[in-house]
Amino acid sequence: MTTPVIELRDVSRRYDGGPPALKDASLTVAPGEAVAVLGPSGSGKSTLLNLIAGLDRPDSGTVTVAGTRVDRLGEAAAARYRRDSVGMVFQFFNLLDDLTVADNVALPALLAGRSRAEARRRGAELLGALGVERHADAYPGRLSGGERQRVAVARALVNRPALLLADEPTGALDSAAGEEVGKLLTELNADGQTIVLVTHDLDLARSCTGRTIRIADGRVAEDGR
Repeated sequence: MTTPVIELRDVSRRYDGGPPALKDASLTVAPGEAVAVLGPSGSGKSTLLNLIAGLDRPDSGTVTVAGTRVDRLGEAAAARYRRDSVGMVFQFFNLLDDLTVADNVALPALLAGRSRAEARRRGAELLGALGVERHADAYPGRLSGGERQRVAVARALVNRPALLLADEPTGALDSAAGEEVGKLLTELNADGQTIVLVTHDLDLARSCTGRTIRIADGRVAEDGR
């Protein structure tokens, strides 16, 4: 039996005495799956993503990703885990405006201890594969939204993570650029990349994932395997 990339067991998280942001949530994601997490604002999607990314800890339950018990990690170990095992793509790109595209992409590899030559070589490979290599020496502010998101995906993949987390990756894009990013996620998954996509966009979820999970009131309400 294949070991899951993600395994959450009976995970709960509550903030400041309020209602549970997540309640007894269990979830497994197999290697090579592309999964969309859907739900209204406040349903628990962001909490789920933060727990998987090691940005937060559950009050109870276990979170295991790529063989690592993420819920047990201290701050420094969680940062290493995110650097080595998880690539993250955000709605607003989070690129550094004072670095070139090539340097933005290479930065996580340099932080992981790769040589500059190796980091630049891997970055150039990804920029070429994602069709934005001509912008390697440009600064992010000169690129379109769709191009910046492609650069952000390259940065997320530079350390060959077991898991790609995409948090509303088309939320700041027009429809044409959003479709491009959806096709890119589909291509990455076809090449074997495990993806968890958090989105409000049902069309995006249907176009680039094979499974949708709906969260309501902190619970996994539906799992469309």
